[in-house]
Amino acid sequence: MSTEQGNSPLVLIVDDHPDNVEVLQARLDALGYRTACASDGETALQMVAESPPDLILLDVMMPRMDGNEVARRIKADKSLPFIPIIMQTALDSTQSKVFGLDSGADDYVTKPINYAELQARMAAALRVKALQDRVAQMAITDALTGLYNRRHLDERLDEMFEHSVRLHEPLSVVMFDLDHFKKVNDTYGHQVGDVVLTQFAQLLKHVARDIDRIGRYGGEEFMVLLPGTVLDAGVTFAKRARQEVETHQFEYEGGVLECSISAGVAAYPHPRIHTRQQLVKAADDALYVAKTTGRNRVVRFADPEFNANVKEVDDQHAHGAVDGGAARPG
Repeated sequence: MSTEQGNSPLVLIVDDHPDNVEVLQARLDALGYRTACASDGETALQMVAESPPDLILLDVMMPRMDGNEVARRIKADKSLPFIPIIMQTALDSTQSKVFGLDSGADDYVTKPINYAELQARMAAALRVKALQDRVAQMAITDALTGLYNRRHLDERLDEMFEHSVRLHEPLSVVMFDLDHFKKVNDTYGHQVGDVVLTQFAQLLKHVARDIDRIGRYGGEEFMVLLPGTVLDAGVTFAKRARQEVETHQFEYEGGVLECSISAGVAAYPHPRIHTRQQLVKAADDALYVAKTTGRNRVVRFADPEFNANVKEVDDQHAHGAVDGGAARPG
């Protein structure tokens, strides 16, 4: 139910009186809002969980579960985005308003509703939501590429790995690294390097599925999480991304350049992988092998080529590698 680009905000009206709902819907439709309706608290909570609206107009006095309890549950659900809630009630007492605000309501209107006032309060609430959404997006996003940042990617990986273990479903992780990227910065400057990183991010988005999670893991290193994907399919994805980069002309102001990437792929379940950290380390070690055996290639964890080079990887870890990743050439 959330707002899509180019669409007007969606307002969820929660009221057990059909006449009230009909009037509110007509008013909001005339103002250009999209609307959805729930006649009780339980239905409202289900609708919000399935697809969060942009704003909720919530009646206080409802049977079984009143508006205060609905607001309390919505605000307590950390999985939901910020959703402004405007309470509406015939009770005009200070105590009633304070109780509603303490329950999590963001604003309050009393019945009979003054629709000019309601429109102004809704507009203000949606401005606050836009700001909150922007702040939330900035907290999880890499500023340069627009992909997930490392912290958010680690959080998603925790969730995906737990899901895979619980449901016995496969999960692949691919680590990518742009080859000789330091040389790009040294030769063309950091602005051109930023162009390469940004265009590479777009190439990854082009080859990934909607359910995949892509992030910049640090510097010129990127990670892609592939839920429901076995190792062979993860390798196929990595090879497709490698081919996209190899044939891509990275355009910058004043010219074009060619780049290549190396990739390491690992997947759960695997006899040597039991934790999320081990899964990341396995993909990172495979990436190291790809970098040290020629670059512009994809290496899978624990295949014969990897095993033939694994001693060198282990030696790198033994000499102070950070965060489970071996120090790699560019």
